[in-house]
Amino acid sequence: MFIKILLTIIFVTVMIGVGLYSRKQAASVDGFVLGGRTVGPWLTAFAYGTSYFSAVVFVGYAGQFGWKYGLSSTWIGVGNAVIGSLLAWLVLGRRTKLMTQHIESRTMPDFFGTRYQSQGLRVAASIIAFVFLIPYTAGVYKGISTLFEMGFSVPYEYCVIIMAILTAVYVILGGYKATAMNDFIQGIIMLFGIITVIAVVLNSQGGFTAAFEKMASLPADEPAGTTANGGFASLWGPDPWNLLGVVVLTSLGTWGLPQMVGKFYSITDEGAIRRGTIISTIFAFIVAGGCYFLGGFGRLFGTPPTLPNGRLDFDAIVPSMLTSLPDFIIALVVLLVLSASMSTLASLVLTSSSTMTLDLIYRDKKSL
Repeated sequence: MFIKILLTIIFVTVMIGVGLYSRKQAASVDGFVLGGRTVGPWLTAFAYGTSYFSAVVFVGYAGQFGWKYGLSSTWIGVGNAVIGSLLAWLVLGRRTKLMTQHIESRTMPDFFGTRYQSQGLRVAASIIAFVFLIPYTAGVYKGISTLFEMGFSVPYEYCVIIMAILTAVYVILGGYKATAMNDFIQGIIMLFGIITVIAVVLNSQGGFTAAFEKMASLPADEPAGTTANGGFASLWGPDPWNLLGVVVLTSLGTWGLPQMVGKFYSITDEGAIRRGTIISTIFAFIVAGGCYFLGGFGRLFGTPPTLPNGRLDFDAIVPSMLTSLPDFIIALVVLLVLSASMSTLASLVLTSSSTMTLDLIYRDKKSL
C-alpha cells in the first residue's frame, strides 16, 4: 500500500508543478485555450492520444470487447490507430490548422459560426458539445473509480471529488500548455504501464503460448450458435461482422469530438503535423492495441460478477485480472489508469469551459 500511495503522491505533485510552471503561458485567452498555437508535435501527438484513450478504454471497452471477441478484439486497437489516429491526422490535421488559424477560431463552435457566418450555428454547436461531453466525462469517472476501489479501497464519491479538484487545479493554473505537458508525461506512463502489465499478466498464465492455448480451448458462447472451441483465439473472432462495427464505431467517432479536433488548432506548423502523425499513430498502436490485447485474455480469469439487471459487469473484468499482482504492478496500473483519465478529463474540462465561456457567455472574440 505504501508504494501505491507514494507513487500517487509523486504523480499529483508533478501534475500541479507543471501547472505552476505553465502559468505565464496562460496569461492570454489564446495562450490559455490554445497554448499560443505554438505546441510542438510530441506534445500534440501525446495530447491527442491520451485524450483518445481513457480509463473507459482500459477498464470498460477492453474488458467488454475482450470478453465478447477474445484476442480478435486487438483489431479494435489497430482500427483506432489507423482510422482514429493516422487517417484523422492525414485528413483533418493540416486543413484544420490552416483554416482555424486563418479565421482566428479557438473552438469548434467558433469555427462553425465564423466559417458559415451563423451565430445560431455557433450557439447550437456549443450547446451540443457541452451537453454531450457530460456523459463522456461520467464514463471516465466510472472507469477510474473502479480501479481505485480495487487498488486503494477508495469509495466512488471520494474518487470523483479528488479527480475533479486535481484536474481543475492544473487546468486553471496552466491552461492548454499545462494540459499538453501533463499529457506527455501521462502518455509515457501509459506506454510503459501497458507493456509491463501485459508482460506480467501473460507471465501469470505461463507465458503467451500457454495463454493462447488456453484461449483456444475455450468453447464459444451458446448465443453465437456453436460450441466449437477456438473462436476466442482465432484471427477474426467468433463474431467478425459485429467486431467490424465496433472498430468503425470507436474509430470514426473521434473525427468529430471537439476535444480531439481541437489539438490541431494549437500545433505549430505543417512540419509538426507530419511528425505528429507518425508519433500519434505509434502511440495508438501500442496503447489501444495493448489494452484490447490484454482484455482478450479476460476469460482466463473467471466469469465477472452479475449486475442487478442480470448482465455481466464487464467493468470488473480487467480489475479481476490484476488483483493477484504485486503491489508495485498494481500501483503502476493505478498510475496508468489515472494518467489516462486525467488527460482525458483535462481535455474535456478545457473544451467544455472554453466552449461555454467563448461561444455562449462571451462571443466578442476580438476584444479578448
